[in-house]
Amino acid sequence: MKQPRQIPLDLPALSSLSRDDLVVGSANALAVEAIDAWPDWPHPVVVIAGPPGAGKTHLASAWSEAAEARRWTPDDRAPPAGGVPFAVLVEDVDRVPYDEHGLFALLNAARLGGGTVLLTSRKTAGEIDIALPDFLSRLRAATAIALRAPDEDLLAGVVMKLAADRQIAIEPKVVAFALSRMERSFEAAVDFVRRVDRAALAGKERIGRGLAQRILGEMAVETNPSS
Repeated sequence: MKQPRQIPLDLPALSSLSRDDLVVGSANALAVEAIDAWPDWPHPVVVIAGPPGAGKTHLASAWSEAAEARRWTPDDRAPPAGGVPFAVLVEDVDRVPYDEHGLFALLNAARLGGGTVLLTSRKTAGEIDIALPDFLSRLRAATAIALRAPDEDLLAGVVMKLAADRQIAIEPKVVAFALSRMERSFEAAVDFVRRVDRAALAGKERIGRGLAQRILGEMAVETNPSS
């Protein structure tokens, strides 16, 4: 009797965001060094900037866990009180509608010895649309760390980690085959693993070069629909 085709639910994988699971390469080595160096930072404010899928969330989560950091929200207006040095995480400072006066107060308090702040952004400080000059000045004075474009070794490590998070096995030779034919970006790596997982579950296909090639073709068509 033919088994019914399984319809996969495209649920997010449970991904580990701990420091031990950070994949380190030349693209993110400086950021990882900064995370590991805390609290001995030369400047109390650090900004990590990089493209979508570059690992900002993982870096921020690893630091937040180590520093027991509080997450800043759009409703926050003042730095933590109590006299104990604070650690505060501000994610997506370029996109979330944070109060600029509140962020200025936070960075100023950190500069005066009140604590440490880690900010993440898709843009550099100079590229963010900021209305308050004092806040812009404090942000530009922070330690800026740029996440560079990933090399093949780093992307291979990311693909293997993402596959492990989804409890699927992709042979290194299949990963190498895919990376030689796909866009060199973290977003593409995430998309590729998600599609492999979904396709393998739906059709119970072997995760090999054939499946990888078909998925890469689908990704190429969606990226360049007119080609």
